[in-house]
Amino acid sequence: MTGSRALVSPLTHRPAGPAQAPPSGGSPDHLDSLRRRLADRSPGDWRLAGRRRGNRRFADGRPGNPRLAGRRPGDRRRRRAIAALLAGTGVLLGYSALRPAPGTPVLVAARDLSPGVLRAGDLRLAPLHHPPDGAIRSDAVGRVLTGPMRRGEPLTDARLLHSLRLPPGTVATPVRISDADVARLISPGSTIGVLAAWEGQAAQLVADDVRVVTVPETDDGKGALVVLATTPAQAGTLAAAQAGGHLSITIKPG
Repeated sequence: MTGSRALVSPLTHRPAGPAQAPPSGGSPDHLDSLRRRLADRSPGDWRLAGRRRGNRRFADGRPGNPRLAGRRPGDRRRRRAIAALLAGTGVLLGYSALRPAPGTPVLVAARDLSPGVLRAGDLRLAPLHHPPDGAIRSDAVGRVLTGPMRRGEPLTDARLLHSLRLPPGTVATPVRISDADVARLISPGSTIGVLAAWEGQAAQLVADDVRVVTVPETDDGKGALVVLATTPAQAGTLAAAQAGGHLSITIKPG
């Protein structure tokens, strides 16, 4: 039977042929030394816990790929969460930069207003990005408006009686006109003459070429109140005239 079977090498499982010289540097003693060094290593050193390429580890936990040393399974999730947080922060910052800044709150007319004393409800606060110079922000109730205002128009100090710039040498003089309907024909800036009539006497011109400052709105049934820009002498004459007589006006054209 020995002559009918081919000799098989226990290492190569190939039919044994004529004896061949070992390759260069691979003497039998060298091969035996290599086998002994490999046998001295623990099997655990070569057993890999993972199967996916690039993520394999030895059984003792050391990474099979040196580039993955120090990384943990949760690192990728944390990096994704940080990236999402940074992206959301960038979106919020961009939105804040594009959103217009809130305007400055100032008082504007809540409805169309006539000259007169300002009452609660006549004005409201509204934000304006470019408010006019002298815009009023508070404490306007009870002050006198010198001219009409449209709804939504901002109130400025030039609209108020105490801030009105009178011509040099003049004072603001309030007088009461007997006929309230006649007073509706004039407005701030109108130029008028004032007549005084006493019982049994003809009317006399007591002030001429005076400018109307404002026509405050009144509802007391005692005529119409008109504020005029007069000289101090005209103011005294008008005070004496309305003490015992009735006042009316003439309207200058223009």
